Amino acid sequence: MTKTKARQLRDMIQSSELEFLMEAHNGVSAKIAERTGFKGLWASGLCLSTSYGIRDRNEASWTQVLETVEFMADATDVPILLDGDTGYGDFNNVARLVKKLCQRDVAGVCIEDKLFPKQNSFLGDAQPLLTIPDFTAKIRAAKDAQSDPDFIFVARVEALIAGRSMQEALDRAGAYRQAGADAILIHSKKADSKEIEEFCRQWDNACPVVIVPTKYHQTPMDVFRDLGVSTTIWANHAMRAAIVAISEVCEEIYRTQSISAVEQKVATLTEVFDLTGENVFDDFVRKVSA
Repeated sequence: MTKTKARQLRDMIQSSELEFLMEAHNGVSAKIAERTGFKGLWASGLCLSTSYGIRDRNEASWTQVLETVEFMADATDVPILLDGDTGYGDFNNVARLVKKLCQRDVAGVCIEDKLFPKQNSFLGDAQPLLTIPDFTAKIRAAKDAQSDPDFIFVARVEALIAGRSMQEALDRAGAYRQAGADAILIHSKKADSKEIEEFCRQWDNACPVVIVPTKYHQTPMDVFRDLGVSTTIWANHAMRAAIVAISEVCEEIYRTQSISAVEQKVATLTEVFDLTGENVFDDFVRKVSA
């Protein structure tokens, strides 16, 4: 029997092997990541906002995010973990979000313990955090609202990002696990992974740990394998790569007033049609015409 997407994600999160989620921000980037071989996707709040041309401050409504992620889910067979920021409000908003994600075959959501509207973690210092009771209320509301028993809730601990102590990060993670979180995402903006490693040693796999090594990317993955980390998220590189590629092509066409120089650098129309499934339509036409 085919596993549901939520079951696939749950198996990844609970696996004894280190798993990887690749960022995607629309249907085509999701398809490309899946074709590359990634077993799961990260629908990044930063990258979704960037794709809309707006700031990463909840300027897009949760329904706009939901619509985009639904296209991504329809386009792929692998599970999606949505970066749900702070949940777009209080525990009531989180509950409704989870209900709608389950209806749209999105496998899980990650919610961070900051205030709504959110600010990107890499901006500013000492960002305020939600109280532990208020955040655990969001977790409990989410777990009550899920219609799929395998739906994953990842609680993102921002204590280290906010300059709080290691003990507070551990206390928050422990409270979130007790409230029903399926995994803990521990985040850091340090250029090395020392505080992430220390958290993992003290946490001792009380429940699965997810990391986002955007800043401490030089640390070999074997370090995190040895620490028992569950999942690594490559959080924003598809979007950042797209910005570079689009900029280079636009600059070349603007400079030369020609597309000849870039034709060898861009995807063929055949490749585009293959990604969007034009062959499915053609096959259907042939079938009904026979």
